[in-house]
Amino acid sequence: MDDLTQEFIAESQDGLDRMERCLTELETRPQDSQQLVAEIFRAVHTIKGTTGFLGFGRLEKLAHAGEHLLGSLRDGRLPVTEELISGLLRLLDGLRAILNLIEETGSEGSRAGDEDSALIAELAMLNGEEAPSQLAEKPAPVVPIKVAEEAPSPASLEAGSAAANTQTSGSSSGDKTLRIDVEVLNRMMNLVGELVLTRNQMLQSGVESTNFPELARRLDSVTADLRETVMQARMQPVGNLFGKFPRMVRDLARTCGREVRIEFSGQETGLDKSLLEAIKDPLTHAVRNAVDHGIESPADRVLAGKSAEGCLRLRAFHQSGSVVIEVSDDGAGIAMERVLAKAVERGLVVPEQAKEMTEREALQLIFLPGFSTAAAVTTVSGRGVGMDVVRANVEKVGGSVELESKVGVGTTLRLRVPLTLAIVPALVVRSGGQSFALPQTALVELVYIPARDREKVVERVGASEVYRLRERLLPMVWLDRLLSLKNETEAHGFYMAVLEAEGCRYGLVVDDLLAPEEIVVKPLSAVLREIGLFSGATVLGNGTLALILDIAATAARAGVKPVMEEQEQEAVEVRQDEASFLVFEDRARERTALPLGVVERIESVPISRVEYASGRALLQYRGELLQLRDDGNVLEDMDGLQDEEASVTILICGDPQTKSGRMGIVVRKVLDVSDGNMLEKDAANGEMDLALVNERLTTIFRGFAGEVGKSWREVA
Repeated sequence: MDDLTQEFIAESQDGLDRMERCLTELETRPQDSQQLVAEIFRAVHTIKGTTGFLGFGRLEKLAHAGEHLLGSLRDGRLPVTEELISGLLRLLDGLRAILNLIEETGSEGSRAGDEDSALIAELAMLNGEEAPSQLAEKPAPVVPIKVAEEAPSPASLEAGSAAANTQTSGSSSGDKTLRIDVEVLNRMMNLVGELVLTRNQMLQSGVESTNFPELARRLDSVTADLRETVMQARMQPVGNLFGKFPRMVRDLARTCGREVRIEFSGQETGLDKSLLEAIKDPLTHAVRNAVDHGIESPADRVLAGKSAEGCLRLRAFHQSGSVVIEVSDDGAGIAMERVLAKAVERGLVVPEQAKEMTEREALQLIFLPGFSTAAAVTTVSGRGVGMDVVRANVEKVGGSVELESKVGVGTTLRLRVPLTLAIVPALVVRSGGQSFALPQTALVELVYIPARDREKVVERVGASEVYRLRERLLPMVWLDRLLSLKNETEAHGFYMAVLEAEGCRYGLVVDDLLAPEEIVVKPLSAVLREIGLFSGATVLGNGTLALILDIAATAARAGVKPVMEEQEQEAVEVRQDEASFLVFEDRARERTALPLGVVERIESVPISRVEYASGRALLQYRGELLQLRDDGNVLEDMDGLQDEEASVTILICGDPQTKSGRMGIVVRKVLDVSDGNMLEKDAANGEMDLALVNERLTTIFRGFAGEVGKSWREVA
């Protein structure tokens, strides 16, 4: 297939996508018909005009029939009716089927008359005309094109993703192409140029050269920037996926006898292209279930005191380094009694277990294979049909699925997926002689507990061990015990990573912290996946393998319970004036603090990398030129050192003065991360900004008092 035809197919599929959205909007907003009809007419007219040039006669004939009908609609000779919209949607399906055939085979097919005649006749009748004479003499067979008007059978719903593809088949060429901003491409090209230049300099200088370390750091910086730019290029708005659903919901609602309104929010949320493709089938199945089994019939809704029209909401948003997509309905909800009864009937649980189950545990039964039956599809408890497939597909890409439901109010299915499948920041730890990776998105802070303090700080609540962290009891999970590894922490101190996921905060005890590392996520084998504690695997920089710990699954396996809403509310009321601070020493023996949220990274930088211009200390950092603040004269004190390997600690944070970037703060030593309270200014402290951190007066670094509670991104 030549480039011109490929370009035509891509543009035509985009036009049909717009046409589909406009048709569903036209049915719900006929008052805006003039603008919407003009957009639909333009899409069909463009296809017809280009096909004549390329010689696709069958496609031109079908598009011409549609254009003729749309002309009457545009001129006001036809009203907007459900029958008319359905006919135009069938036209859209016919055009799309031919385009897909051209893309796959290079030809539009040889049986044009037999396949398209019935559709052309229908369009003519909708326009108030008789069918063409050649059609009246010999009726054509029904068009064998799968369209959304066909009723989905229970078997198709049980098939999960296979059934979903029929309704959401958009532009097949769209799966192979990507729209990228030209500015992003220009940035990528510039970075590739920097990469080539650095490579050439390294080849010429050699490993023994004195400037080789600087070139290596430059290579690392350019590589990181290039990776971020490529990831940005792969990000696509979730709205591209949401746009497939109005048509599907419209047709499915009519088939099932429902009245459904669909609402969207967060369509601009970005997600990696491959992840959009990966969650398309699970999300489609979730939407199908919501319409078919969640939202009641109009009569039942009126009897329940609701409006006859149900509401289906799709919402996307960023949360803790992940993208969350919610599918919510205001239907009947899931009756736990029916779920438990069906689980007992199917032998998934014994009656004694069912009696002891909480509502949250009962909801998890819906995700078990074999839970659903054909009879269950027609009941409220049939919400479990194919949900095991939904969870399995989402977990394949390192995501998770949550389900919430309240009888009479509705159900929410929440899909949580990583921003990208490619590279994620992680902290590599060691436990029992093995290396593991902890996703940094779940990491709150790190605590070191010396061996001499072990008995003092580790407390017992029942059979569980807890750690008192700033007057908050933190459940402790010993990774070596959980995985039955050898214990290496008895004779020495240990590290505890404070982690949080799905409402659970706990301390994961490990033997050692190795290093933060950006890891490439690899899928697990079936054997490791069955363990249920790992979300993936990776190869570390030193060539060794490491498993990526699933933070939520680890909490569940260890029996860590989520914080109850009442407890959370009490904590907020008690600690509403508190904030987290990074405490450090910039002048000798003087405690200074920064709001923890404004600190992006803590870097140990060789003193030789600090440069000076116009009396200012500067640092080349990841492609940026950062200005360094050295209020404690740390650099001046180190100026006389002869050791070229000497390093200085620099805090990378947002710049509150310019509000347009990052800055570096030079410190002598990082002391602690603690919660504290800001003190009001009075005659005693004059103009100083002070906080009480760990019951000690601490000076807030100049210019940052107004940034308490903000993140570094908000400051920068």
